[in-house]
Amino acid sequence: MAVNRFVLNGVSYHGKGAIKEIPGIVASKGFKKAFVASDPDLVKFNVTKKVTDLLDEAGMAYEVYSNIKPNPTIENVQCGVEAFKNSGADYMITIGGGSSMDTGKAIGIIINNPEFADVRSLEGVAPTKKRTVFTIAVPTTGGTGAESTINYVITDVQKTRKFVCVDPNDIPDVAVVDPDMMSSMPRGLTASTGMDALTHAIEGYTTKAAWELSDCLDLESIKLIGKNLRKAVENDPEGREGMALAQYVTAMAYSNVGLGIAHSMAHTLGALYDTPHGVACAMMLPIVMEFNQEYTGEKFKHIAEALGVDTTGMDQPTYRKAAIDAVRQLSVDVGIPTRLEKLREEDLDFLAQSAAADACTPGNPREASLDQYKEMFRKLM
Repeated sequence: MAVNRFVLNGVSYHGKGAIKEIPGIVASKGFKKAFVASDPDLVKFNVTKKVTDLLDEAGMAYEVYSNIKPNPTIENVQCGVEAFKNSGADYMITIGGGSSMDTGKAIGIIINNPEFADVRSLEGVAPTKKRTVFTIAVPTTGGTGAESTINYVITDVQKTRKFVCVDPNDIPDVAVVDPDMMSSMPRGLTASTGMDALTHAIEGYTTKAAWELSDCLDLESIKLIGKNLRKAVENDPEGREGMALAQYVTAMAYSNVGLGIAHSMAHTLGALYDTPHGVACAMMLPIVMEFNQEYTGEKFKHIAEALGVDTTGMDQPTYRKAAIDAVRQLSVDVGIPTRLEKLREEDLDFLAQSAAADACTPGNPREASLDQYKEMFRKLM
């Protein structure tokens, strides 16, 4: 067997009320001041306040940084690095979805590895020497799992592209996965981030680098999502709790084995049209599953079963179609659109080339030509 590396958080806390552990963690480390990275909407709707109130009660100093966009940019990171330096903070708390976490990861890496101050130099697998600033990551969406990954994605506005950074040094030291922090997520965001988690699980399960440890995590996550996403969209507490766990479990896996071209194509849709990442993933996932199906062995049978399909008596083409149909149905049930109005024929060359060059592409079980990328994108028109 090949040697497989697995990088995980040092410690994670799960369950309702888990954020109450944060002051104790900080006190045990002797930190003086937190740099709290959180997006402006979370600050506005008092979600960030759930954590800063605990710091206030404990008499702990902090500064909030909220110059973060849904698809975080190089500028968001550069401003954050300056803000961190000026704040006098000695550790970080990231509160939010992928945008807050990814911005925080890039800031923390640059603070401790100043030779990578040019954010673009972090693309791919950057040879950083030191770990990020000590980080406590608190997710507010049930989707990205960024609190337990070694990846982050930054948007290069000038070049209209997203780039993926992969660095074991950026994984948060502590993950605090509290479903109460997700309870104010609106319906549409719950749906799109949940479908992002499903895309992580299915792509991680079928990627070239998948192996037994990642497979058992991804299959369990697919089961949890099939059982809980519809309920979470209705703001059912049990559904929220199930999705909080599902997105963390699959992130543990995909962080270590990679993804595929549903993510490559979603990244370029996000960069060009500012399509929310989870929506782009959800739209691309069944299309890419159709493209990949001949290269997945029996895995679609297990995916179909994890999503509640009885595959008894089904031959291979039938259970593969059943898996794709189950994914498509879940996406429709939670209100994800199947068409992208902004998509134009004249953009297809750029979109195809960007997707082919994306860091997630090499993990896909089947190679795609530029014409095949264009054909898949056309299915969103």
